[in-house]
Amino acid sequence: MLGMGAMGSRMAANLLKAGHELTVWNRDQAKTTALVEAGARLAGTPAAAVREAEFVISMVRDVEASRRVWLDPATGALAVMAGDAVAIESSTITVAWAQELARHCQARGRAFIDAPVAGSRDRAEVAQLIYFVGGETAIVERVRPLLRVMGSAVHHAGPAGSGAAVKLMVNALFGVQVAALGELLGFIRHLGVDEATAVEILSSTPVCSPVAQRAAEAMITGNFAPMFPIDLVQKDFTYVLEAATAGAGVPLAEAAHRIFSRALAQGLGAMNITAVAQIYR
Repeated sequence: MLGMGAMGSRMAANLLKAGHELTVWNRDQAKTTALVEAGARLAGTPAAAVREAEFVISMVRDVEASRRVWLDPATGALAVMAGDAVAIESSTITVAWAQELARHCQARGRAFIDAPVAGSRDRAEVAQLIYFVGGETAIVERVRPLLRVMGSAVHHAGPAGSGAAVKLMVNALFGVQVAALGELLGFIRHLGVDEATAVEILSSTPVCSPVAQRAAEAMITGNFAPMFPIDLVQKDFTYVLEAATAGAGVPLAEAAHRIFSRALAQGLGAMNITAVAQIYR
């Protein structure tokens, strides 16, 4: 497992609980201490971590971090992976990078899938992540039992890059809903209506999704603990816009991107996505 952030560390813990032999790497080794104490081996570089691995999972922040993990000339994982190993990219990345990484793996004769997840830290903690997977069917089926150790569902979306595409769609839909709720709570407050009462009524209607209800309640109570920080939300919308330049327009995603960029500029980047409501106060 390469990357011991909020998600990667929890996924790694579930692999250990299931009895897998696990080697971990993280740029900040202090974040690996608990896992090493639980039985994981610590490696100093991605390359050192993967030499004997059957499966190599990357869970890092963005495309740049993913590129370094896999392809860095001195420390990259791909060049030294075993011939029968599978590269699994679970980070939220661009479709273009997922497809490029698949080509790098193919050129070296290594199997590859992109397998990002839906679910935040609490879902990762209890192995209830939902996987969206891109890659060849045979490889997906080989990896499926491993992914089920960390997740409750594994959906094969299509060829390489499809998992990354679905993940961006899921995050964009979530982000658009939360951005709209933040705006509408400001709207209802401006009109003198009690926010809690309005949300209670809204939640009783069929137009309100469960995730929208939870987000609205968090906005009212001021619960902005970083489950999905705004700086990552803004990054993901940037990836959506990059992918859309060659195809259909995404005006709602563009609008949400501007809203979360505004929140980022106001110093809310480390706070949860629900903190976007603060820009209307």
